[in-house]
Amino acid sequence: MAAQRGQRNGVGGDTPPAPTAAEITTPIPRVAEVPAARERARAIPEAAVARLAVYLRVLSAMQEQGAVTVSSEELAAAAGVNSAKLRKDLSYIGSYGTRGVGYEVTVLIEEIERILGLTRKHSVAVVGIGNLGHALANYGGFPGRGFPVSALFDVDPDLVGVPVGGIAVHHIDDIPAVCAEREVSIGVIATPPPAAQAVCDRLVEAGVQCILNFAPVVLQVPDHVEVRKVDLAVELQVLSFHVARRADDAAAMEGRQVNGMVVS
Repeated sequence: MAAQRGQRNGVGGDTPPAPTAAEITTPIPRVAEVPAARERARAIPEAAVARLAVYLRVLSAMQEQGAVTVSSEELAAAAGVNSAKLRKDLSYIGSYGTRGVGYEVTVLIEEIERILGLTRKHSVAVVGIGNLGHALANYGGFPGRGFPVSALFDVDPDLVGVPVGGIAVHHIDDIPAVCAEREVSIGVIATPPPAAQAVCDRLVEAGVQCILNFAPVVLQVPDHVEVRKVDLAVELQVLSFHVARRADDAAAMEGRQVNGMVVS
């Protein structure tokens, strides 16, 4: 079931009659419209969204160092992309910079934060307080970026009631009530694979619509729930591919040199 992403107001037929005097003096109720910023956000490709988050991190570091403006070339180099791609990404949010000056760092940060929804209040719940869950609960970088961890859950009776990172751990049976009470908007699953789907179901039951999944399983969720998967093993396998490819390239190069072939 695909969620509707907005409606257009249109009127067909003949030209309407001129308004009466009463209609002119009576305030006309405004039709609720989706803000232009959110309309732009819907048109941004997912890959560009990920890069916007990188730009925001880089810009925040520049702001801390006292930077007032930044050129597209400087920002692109710091973010590891080419300047043409960066300008295209920023055009999605309606920011084009000023020729000869570049972008105002503070303004660009505000624009990206607004598009990424960081001006809204977020509350994070972590389920599974093992080694990874402990690390996530104690990570000080989340609150500073607008993602305070406000609820922790586990099934281990030795953990339930124990504070981790200043927050008491609840049993997973309490997920619906606690998440509703603390207005949790993002759930983080750091459980063993067999428990991930059941935890996901409880988070969805609690009204959580965005889930970050560290368990190496594919979660089944309703269409209105967004899931991002972080599989560290897959990322290591991708890196292994690049290591192997470079080793093969180096071996091939050595073979050409041994056989007296000219290497360009």
